[in-house]
Amino acid sequence: MTTTESTFRIDAAGGHRIEAFHWQGALPVRGVVQIVHGMAEHSRRYRHVAQALANEGYVVYATEHRGHGQAALDDGTLGDFGPGGFNALVDDMATVSRHLRERHPGVPLVMLAHSMGSFAAQIYLLDHGALLDGLALSGTSALELLDPRHSGWTLETANAAIAAPDTVVDWLSREPAVPAAYLADPLCGFALTEASLFSIFDHGLRTSDPAQFERVPKQLPLYLFTGDQDSVNGYLAWFDPLVARLRQVGFRDLSTHVYGGARHEVLNETNRDEVIANLIAWVTRVTG
Repeated sequence: MTTTESTFRIDAAGGHRIEAFHWQGALPVRGVVQIVHGMAEHSRRYRHVAQALANEGYVVYATEHRGHGQAALDDGTLGDFGPGGFNALVDDMATVSRHLRERHPGVPLVMLAHSMGSFAAQIYLLDHGALLDGLALSGTSALELLDPRHSGWTLETANAAIAAPDTVVDWLSREPAVPAAYLADPLCGFALTEASLFSIFDHGLRTSDPAQFERVPKQLPLYLFTGDQDSVNGYLAWFDPLVARLRQVGFRDLSTHVYGGARHEVLNETNRDEVIANLIAWVTRVTG
């Protein structure tokens, strides 16, 4: 089925303009999906996910974080969130959500956030959860446990459990084409500035405090999915405590799916058709 792809900009705080992508198919609109990408990558890596959702009647949007995307490459700010740090990135996500609500009034809005995007979504949930009708977190982790200043996790050690890796980013996926394409992409694989990196965990520390969830709507459906060979969540050691915390604070509709053998980018794994089909089934349920 044919989908259309277009680009546009959304005005954000401080004069920042958010680079946005839009996918839509021919079916009547049944919901809106806001995709939030991860660290050192970009939105168009989710084109296959967006097209699959669009073919089921969802309008899909994805935006580039501060310090990411073509605009950041062009102006020399790749890897730099700017003076607002990670909170500015989270605020941008809320700006995008409000823009999509205005574009599609009365239509359910679901957020799909991966890796660093899922870390931002955990903070977003505390302040802006009422904007959403569902939140899916891919490749996520409890931030206070992942914090490299305590856990020792680094990009350099991410391949540690893989025997004879072919590339330094084999931890992303078992599909050989995925690490190869990532390494060849000028919009992937760059380092964050130290200030930007640590702002993720400094701002994200709020998510470990149950009191911060008091005003979050507990009826919001959550879906957390990951691979059991994902080094970013410590091979589930930092995933399971996050799930337990979310249940403990009172979320009543929380689903999880752990894919055996899968690495960090489950949406780009060898079984990605299964992963995407399960995601669409969950989106379809929560949007009615």
